Amino acid sequence: MKVEELLVYGKAHCHSDLAKILLADILKKNPLELLTCLDLVIEEEKVNQYKRAVCAVKEGTPIQYALGKVNFYGNEFIINENVLIPRFETEELVENTIKYIKKFFTEPVDIIDLGCGSGVIGLTLEKKISTNSVDLIDISEKALEVAHKNCGKLNSNAHLLKNDMLSNIEKKYDVIISNPPYIKTGEEIEEIVKNNEPHLALYAGIDGMDCYKKILSEITKNLKEKFLIAFEIGNTQKEDIIKLVNTYLKDITIEVKKDLQQRDRMCFVFSNNLF
Repeated sequence: MKVEELLVYGKAHCHSDLAKILLADILKKNPLELLTCLDLVIEEEKVNQYKRAVCAVKEGTPIQYALGKVNFYGNEFIINENVLIPRFETEELVENTIKYIKKFFTEPVDIIDLGCGSGVIGLTLEKKISTNSVDLIDISEKALEVAHKNCGKLNSNAHLLKNDMLSNIEKKYDVIISNPPYIKTGEEIEEIVKNNEPHLALYAGIDGMDCYKKILSEITKNLKEKFLIAFEIGNTQKEDIIKLVNTYLKDITIEVKKDLQQRDRMCFVFSNNLF
Protein backbone atom coordinates (compact mmCIF):
# COMPACT_ATOMS: atom_id res chain seq x y z
CA MET A 1 0.00 0.00 0.00
CA LYS A 2 1.02 3.60 -0.58
CA VAL A 3 1.30 6.31 2.04
CA GLU A 4 -1.79 8.02 0.63
CA GLU A 5 -3.84 4.82 0.91
CA LEU A 6 -2.70 4.26 4.47
CA LEU A 7 -3.67 7.78 5.44
CA VAL A 8 -7.12 7.26 3.97
CA TYR A 9 -7.41 4.04 5.98
CA GLY A 10 -6.21 5.71 9.17
CA LYS A 11 -8.49 8.73 8.86
CA ALA A 12 -11.46 6.40 8.35
CA HIS A 13 -10.82 4.79 11.73
CA CYS A 14 -9.47 7.54 14.00
CA HIS A 15 -8.87 11.28 14.14
CA SER A 16 -6.84 12.48 11.17
CA ASP A 17 -4.12 14.01 13.37
CA LEU A 18 -3.64 10.70 15.20
CA ALA A 19 -3.60 8.82 11.89
CA LYS A 20 -0.78 11.03 10.65
CA ILE A 21 1.20 10.85 13.89
CA LEU A 22 1.01 7.05 13.94
CA LEU A 23 2.10 6.66 10.33
CA ALA A 24 4.86 9.24 10.61
CA ASP A 25 6.25 7.48 13.66
CA ILE A 26 6.22 4.06 12.00
CA LEU A 27 7.93 5.48 8.92
CA LYS A 28 10.33 7.55 11.08
CA LYS A 29 9.30 10.79 9.43
CA ASN A 30 7.92 14.14 10.50
CA PRO A 31 4.11 14.19 9.99
CA LEU A 32 4.51 17.12 7.59
CA GLU A 33 6.80 14.99 5.40
CA LEU A 34 3.98 12.56 4.63
CA LEU A 35 2.53 14.96 2.07
CA THR A 36 5.78 14.81 0.11
CA CYS A 37 5.74 11.01 -0.23
CA LEU A 38 2.12 10.07 -0.83
CA ASP A 39 3.10 7.66 -3.63
CA LEU A 40 5.71 5.84 -1.56
CA VAL A 41 4.96 2.12 -1.33
CA ILE A 42 5.21 0.76 2.21
CA GLU A 43 6.30 -2.80 2.97
CA GLU A 44 3.69 -5.19 4.31
CA GLU A 45 5.19 -5.46 7.80
CA LYS A 46 4.84 -1.71 8.39
CA VAL A 47 1.40 -1.67 6.80
CA ASN A 48 0.22 -4.28 9.30
CA GLN A 49 1.93 -2.46 12.15
CA TYR A 50 0.12 0.73 11.20
CA LYS A 51 -3.26 -0.95 10.92
CA ARG A 52 -2.84 -2.57 14.34
CA ALA A 53 -1.95 0.79 15.90
CA VAL A 54 -4.89 2.54 14.21
CA CYS A 55 -7.31 -0.14 15.40
CA ALA A 56 -5.94 0.10 18.93
CA VAL A 57 -6.48 3.86 18.99
CA LYS A 58 -9.96 3.40 17.51
CA GLU A 59 -10.80 1.07 20.41
CA GLY A 60 -9.74 3.70 22.96
CA THR A 61 -6.07 2.90 23.53
CA PRO A 62 -4.00 6.05 24.20
CA ILE A 63 -1.72 6.81 21.28
CA GLN A 64 1.35 6.52 23.52
CA TYR A 65 0.50 2.88 24.29
CA ALA A 66 -0.26 2.24 20.63
CA LEU A 67 3.20 3.53 19.74
CA GLY A 68 4.80 1.81 22.73
CA LYS A 69 6.92 4.82 23.56
CA VAL A 70 6.92 8.43 24.67
CA ASN A 71 9.33 11.36 24.61
CA PHE A 72 10.17 12.63 28.07
CA TYR A 73 12.58 15.49 28.68
CA GLY A 74 14.30 14.89 25.35
CA ASN A 75 14.69 11.12 25.62
CA GLU A 76 12.56 8.33 24.19
CA PHE A 77 11.18 5.87 26.74
CA ILE A 78 9.46 2.55 26.25
CA ILE A 79 6.02 2.38 27.86
CA ASN A 80 3.07 0.00 27.91
CA GLU A 81 -0.18 -0.50 29.78
CA ASN A 82 1.73 -1.57 32.91
CA VAL A 83 3.03 1.94 33.58
CA LEU A 84 1.61 5.44 33.62
CA ILE A 85 1.92 7.65 30.58
CA PRO A 86 4.32 10.45 31.65
CA ARG A 87 2.78 13.93 31.68
CA PHE A 88 4.14 17.44 31.22
CA GLU A 89 3.70 18.05 34.96
CA THR A 90 6.20 15.30 35.69
CA GLU A 91 8.69 16.92 33.32
CA GLU A 92 8.23 20.11 35.34
CA LEU A 93 8.90 18.16 38.55
CA VAL A 94 12.13 16.84 37.05
CA GLU A 95 13.19 20.23 35.70
CA ASN A 96 12.75 21.91 39.07
CA THR A 97 14.51 19.06 40.86
CA ILE A 98 17.51 19.39 38.54
CA LYS A 99 17.60 23.12 39.25
CA TYR A 100 17.54 22.58 43.02
CA ILE A 101 20.17 19.85 42.95
CA LYS A 102 22.51 22.07 40.99
CA LYS A 103 21.84 24.95 43.36
CA PHE A 104 22.13 23.20 46.72
CA PHE A 105 24.33 20.14 46.30
CA THR A 106 27.90 19.47 45.39
CA GLU A 107 27.46 16.69 42.89
CA PRO A 108 27.53 13.68 42.69
CA VAL A 109 24.41 12.74 44.66
CA ASP A 110 22.50 9.63 45.69
CA ILE A 111 18.93 9.56 44.35
CA ILE A 112 15.97 7.24 44.85
CA ASP A 113 12.85 7.30 42.65
CA LEU A 114 9.91 5.80 44.55
CA GLY A 115 7.14 4.21 42.48
CA CYS A 116 9.34 4.60 39.43
CA GLY A 117 7.02 3.06 36.82
CA SER A 118 8.81 3.26 33.49
CA GLY A 119 11.76 4.99 35.18
CA VAL A 120 11.42 8.32 33.42
CA ILE A 121 12.12 10.41 36.54
CA GLY A 122 15.14 8.61 37.93
CA LEU A 123 16.70 7.86 34.55
CA THR A 124 16.31 11.46 33.39
CA LEU A 125 17.95 12.73 36.58
CA GLU A 126 20.79 10.25 36.04
CA LYS A 127 21.44 11.71 32.59
CA LYS A 128 21.24 15.33 33.71
CA ILE A 129 22.96 15.21 37.11
CA SER A 130 26.23 13.71 38.32
CA THR A 131 25.21 10.80 40.56
CA ASN A 132 26.79 8.30 42.90
CA SER A 133 23.74 6.09 42.58
CA VAL A 134 20.20 6.04 41.25
CA ASP A 135 17.78 3.52 42.74
CA LEU A 136 14.47 2.80 41.04
CA ILE A 137 11.80 1.32 43.32
CA ASP A 138 8.40 -0.08 42.38
CA ILE A 139 6.02 -2.64 43.86
CA SER A 140 4.97 -3.81 40.39
CA GLU A 141 7.18 -6.42 38.70
CA LYS A 142 5.62 -5.55 35.34
CA ALA A 143 6.49 -1.89 35.79
CA LEU A 144 10.06 -2.82 36.70
CA GLU A 145 10.30 -4.87 33.51
CA VAL A 146 9.56 -1.69 31.57
CA ALA A 147 12.05 0.30 33.65
CA HIS A 148 14.67 -2.40 33.02
CA LYS A 149 14.18 -2.02 29.25
CA ASN A 150 14.60 1.73 29.55
CA CYS A 151 17.78 1.27 31.59
CA GLY A 152 19.18 -0.75 28.71
CA LYS A 153 17.97 1.74 26.13
CA LEU A 154 19.67 4.63 27.94
CA ASN A 155 22.81 2.73 29.05
CA SER A 156 21.89 3.41 32.66
CA ASN A 157 23.66 2.16 35.78
CA ALA A 158 20.52 2.53 37.90
CA HIS A 159 19.65 -0.19 40.40
CA LEU A 160 16.12 -1.62 40.22
CA LEU A 161 14.35 -3.09 43.22
CA LYS A 162 10.87 -4.51 43.77
CA ASN A 163 9.79 -2.95 47.05
CA ASP A 164 6.95 -1.14 48.81
CA MET A 165 8.31 2.40 48.87
CA LEU A 166 10.97 2.76 51.62
CA SER A 167 10.06 -0.32 53.65
CA ASN A 168 13.20 -2.21 54.74
CA ILE A 169 15.49 0.17 52.84
CA GLU A 170 18.26 1.52 55.10
CA LYS A 171 20.37 3.45 52.59
CA LYS A 172 20.51 7.23 52.93
CA TYR A 173 19.91 9.61 50.04
CA ASP A 174 20.51 13.22 49.13
CA VAL A 175 17.39 13.28 46.95
CA ILE A 176 14.17 11.32 47.36
CA ILE A 177 11.71 11.88 44.55
CA SER A 178 8.33 10.39 43.76
CA ASN A 179 5.30 10.75 41.53
CA PRO A 180 3.17 8.33 43.55
CA PRO A 181 -0.50 7.45 43.15
CA TYR A 182 -2.53 10.40 44.49
CA ILE A 183 -6.06 10.09 43.07
CA LYS A 184 -8.85 9.67 45.61
CA THR A 185 -10.82 6.44 45.55
CA GLY A 186 -13.98 7.16 43.59
CA GLU A 187 -12.66 10.44 42.16
CA GLU A 188 -13.83 11.16 38.62
CA ILE A 189 -11.03 11.04 36.07
CA GLU A 190 -10.88 10.93 32.28
CA GLU A 191 -12.32 7.71 30.86
CA ILE A 192 -9.27 7.12 28.67
CA VAL A 193 -7.08 7.20 31.79
CA LYS A 194 -9.44 5.13 33.93
CA ASN A 195 -9.86 2.49 31.25
CA ASN A 196 -6.22 2.13 30.22
CA GLU A 197 -3.67 3.14 32.82
CA PRO A 198 -2.79 0.90 35.78
CA HIS A 199 -5.02 1.61 38.79
CA LEU A 200 -2.18 0.60 41.11
CA ALA A 201 -0.34 3.69 39.89
CA LEU A 202 -3.38 5.99 40.06
CA TYR A 203 -5.39 5.54 43.25
CA ALA A 204 -4.25 6.17 46.83
CA GLY A 205 -7.12 5.79 49.25
CA ILE A 206 -10.09 7.89 50.26
CA ASP A 207 -8.09 11.14 50.44
CA GLY A 208 -5.45 10.29 47.84
CA MET A 209 -2.72 10.63 50.47
CA ASP A 210 -1.95 6.99 51.33
CA CYS A 211 1.38 6.85 49.49
CA TYR A 212 2.62 10.16 50.86
CA LYS A 213 1.76 8.96 54.37
CA LYS A 214 3.66 5.72 53.81
CA ILE A 215 6.72 7.44 52.39
CA LEU A 216 6.90 10.17 55.01
CA SER A 217 6.28 7.83 57.95
CA GLU A 218 9.43 5.87 56.98
CA ILE A 219 11.61 8.53 55.43
CA THR A 220 13.77 9.86 58.28
CA LYS A 221 16.01 6.78 58.30
CA ASN A 222 16.77 7.35 54.60
CA LEU A 223 17.68 11.03 54.68
CA LYS A 224 21.22 12.35 54.69
CA GLU A 225 22.04 15.37 56.84
CA LYS A 226 21.32 17.62 53.87
CA PHE A 227 18.42 16.48 51.73
CA LEU A 228 15.78 17.33 49.15
CA ILE A 229 12.42 15.58 48.86
CA ALA A 230 10.41 16.13 45.68
CA PHE A 231 6.79 15.05 45.17
CA GLU A 232 4.29 15.44 42.38
CA ILE A 233 0.91 16.14 43.97
CA GLY A 234 -2.72 16.51 42.99
CA ASN A 235 -3.83 20.09 42.38
CA THR A 236 -6.07 20.13 45.48
CA GLN A 237 -3.57 18.55 47.87
CA LYS A 238 -1.37 21.53 48.80
CA GLU A 239 -2.64 22.01 52.35
CA ASP A 240 -2.82 18.27 53.04
CA ILE A 241 0.74 17.61 51.91
CA ILE A 242 2.12 20.56 53.90
CA LYS A 243 0.36 19.33 57.04
CA LEU A 244 1.59 15.78 56.46
CA VAL A 245 5.21 16.80 55.88
CA ASN A 246 5.20 18.90 59.05
CA THR A 247 3.86 15.92 60.99
CA TYR A 248 6.92 13.81 60.21
CA LEU A 249 9.79 16.24 59.57
CA LYS A 250 11.36 19.12 61.47
CA ASP A 251 13.92 21.82 60.58
CA ILE A 252 12.70 21.97 57.02
CA THR A 253 11.45 24.42 54.42
CA ILE A 254 8.49 23.46 52.23
CA GLU A 255 7.83 24.93 48.81
CA VAL A 256 4.75 24.10 46.74
CA LYS A 257 5.14 25.12 43.10
CA LYS A 258 2.56 25.61 40.40
CA ASP A 259 2.71 24.02 36.97
CA LEU A 260 2.41 25.94 33.70
CA GLN A 261 -1.36 25.90 34.10
CA GLN A 262 -1.01 27.61 37.48
CA ARG A 263 -2.10 24.57 39.47
CA ASP A 264 -0.34 23.44 42.65
CA ARG A 265 1.40 20.29 41.38
CA MET A 266 4.85 20.00 43.00
CA CYS A 267 6.02 19.90 46.59
CA PHE A 268 9.68 20.33 47.52
CA VAL A 269 11.00 19.77 51.03
CA PHE A 270 14.47 21.12 51.88
CA SER A 271 16.52 20.50 55.00
CA ASN A 272 17.17 23.94 56.48
CA ASN A 273 20.93 23.36 56.45
CA LEU A 274 20.88 23.60 52.65
CA PHE A 275 20.37 27.36 52.86
